[in-house]
Order: sequence, then C-alpha cells, then structure tokens
Amino acid sequence: MELQERLYDIDDLWQLVSQAEYADKYFELINGELFEMAPPGGEHGTIAGEMFHYFRLFDPQRKLGISTVDTGYHPPEERNLLLSPDAAFTRIERAPNPFPKTWVPVMPDIAVEVQSPNDTLRQLRAKASIYLQHGAQLVWIIVPSKQSAEVCRLDENGDIQTEFIGADGSLSGEGVLPGFSLELRALFF
Repeated sequence: MELQERLYDIDDLWQLVSQAEYADKYFELINGELFEMAPPGGEHGTIAGEMFHYFRLFDPQRKLGISTVDTGYHPPEERNLLLSPDAAFTRIERAPNPFPKTWVPVMPDIAVEVQSPNDTLRQLRAKASIYLQHGAQLVWIIVPSKQSAEVCRLDENGDIQTEFIGADGSLSGEGVLPGFSLELRALFF
C-alpha cells in the first residue's frame, strides 16, 4: 500500500503498518488524515517508560487496569481516529477482554503525552481534547523542558480545563486511579 493523499481508516492503517517498508514508522489518524511521527528521542522515551513503570508499580497484578506504552487507541464507534499516547492506563472494567493484539477499541482512562521538541503545547492540548471527548478522564501533558505538566480534564459543561503542575508538584490518579500519586521530579533526571 502506497501513501496517498486520501482519507484512511484504522483498517487501512493496520494494513499499511503491516508492510515491511512501513513497519518501523509511527502514525496517528485524525479525521481520516495520516500523521507520521518521528520515533521518540531518548528523554521522551525514558519519561514514557517511567510513566508505565509507575503505573505498573502501583498496580503490579493488573487488578485495577492495563498500562501501555506507545499503543494505538481508537473509539469503537469511529474508524477514522487513532491516537497513540506515550503511556496510558485503562481501567479493567473498560479494557477489552482479551486485550487486543491490534489497536485498542477504547480510549484510555489516563493518556500521557510527553512533549517532544517539535510538539507545541497547542498541538498537545488539541490532542488532549480529542482524548477527553472520546472517553479519557485525564490527560497528562509532560513538559520536559520546564520539568512540569499540564493536567487536562473536562468540566461539567464538557469544556476542557487545564491545571499547571510545577516541578515540585505531583500527579494524582484522582477518581480514575484512586491513591495513585507521582511526584513530578521522579520523571526527570
């Protein structure tokens, strides 16, 4: 399958990345449009891995949910949207059983996006809005250059709210992952 100027769905994308020439490429799909992403850099990958690690440490037996890194998620009712958070947590009652070998047909409860040098906060906030509008409860945007984070959630009117967390603050699992707390400084070295 050759990349063409057209609209794609998740089946087209799965077929595309199953081909040898695209196997090492990263794509997201928004409104049928393909977005190729560069592989994460060292700092980015380390922070995403740390987030996964802390999710797993908190729930080592996977009784509360499933943690992932760089996994494709899409709403079950939409075939033209696929996002791949850097790390994610999906509560067990919402996770498909068995967990799919292909992309996950539900948005995670917590999506973590680590800002890369070529990402703007505006772009990441737009992605956060997409996650939240399709079932995520929390989106954590990690900003390595400022050793900070933004916590995004929807308010009762369905509007996105953001909360700044400085280097001395911590991330909370709130009602999604009760009891989970992570001091932000633990992510940076």
